[in-house]
Amino acid sequence: MSSISSDQVKALREKTGISVMRVQKALQEAEGNEARAIEILKELGEEVAAKKGNRALGAGIVESYVHHDKSVGVLLLIAAETDFVSKNEEFQQTAHAIALHIAASKAETVEELLKEDFIQDPSKTIDDIVKGLTAKFGENANIENFVRMRA
Repeated sequence: MSSISSDQVKALREKTGISVMRVQKALQEAEGNEARAIEILKELGEEVAAKKGNRALGAGIVESYVHHDKSVGVLLLIAAETDFVSKNEEFQQTAHAIALHIAASKAETVEELLKEDFIQDPSKTIDDIVKGLTAKFGENANIENFVRMRA
């Protein structure tokens, strides 16, 4: 097995936002191959999300986005298990990015939305983004509802 440098771990950690230990284990399993390590981390995120998917959601935020010309606005309700996660800056930034995505989306239901490619990173779906929150914070996260209004 090849030796994994701290620079490799740091670079992948910055790209994914996942803990140093998980990134290091993924890089070791992938024998230093960053692309394979990202796949491993994605699979791990899906496993974590599946395990935590039935946990009760007791907190959340309502995020808004209004387009600069005020022609479209979005309200998004995204939930988490605790206030600790829902008040986290990264959780809130992700919610805002999803609200922005919804403004450009044609999805009418949460189920349709989750299947769409994320506008800021078409290699991921909205479902991947939400599962990534679950994997990152270790808590169930879910899009509960959204409303899009057009002038």
